[in-house]
Amino acid sequence: QVQLVESGGGLVQAGDSLRLSCAASGRAFGSFAMGWFRQAPGKEREFVSGISRNGDWTEYADSVKGRFTISRDNGKNILLLQANSLKPDDTAVYFCAARDAASTWYVTTKAWEYDYWGQGTQVTVSS
Repeated sequence: QVQLVESGGGLVQAGDSLRLSCAASGRAFGSFAMGWFRQAPGKEREFVSGISRNGDWTEYADSVKGRFTISRDNGKNILLLQANSLKPDDTAVYFCAARDAASTWYVTTKAWEYDYWGQGTQVTVSS
């Protein structure tokens, strides 16, 4: 198992930046592909970004491409999401998720393929 704890959310203005963190504990962090998802009120959870076990492969939702950057530090057991040029539409609870991955290149955008989830951190972007 792995336990995931997100942090770094907050209330910001449009155009500002935030860096979200996800601290992992338990099993070896490097054995998991990781992802960020978000859920706005009244909407379904949606994929934001994903990263492979070794960090070499990444995926982004079209809505955040060019503004958000995912990264990981396997030595520190931490997943990061740098969110720049934030928009009111980015307002949501952001979740990190982990997926057991046999392949170092594996990345998935599908929520149902992830095995473990954090509790989420709220991001609110005012206009």
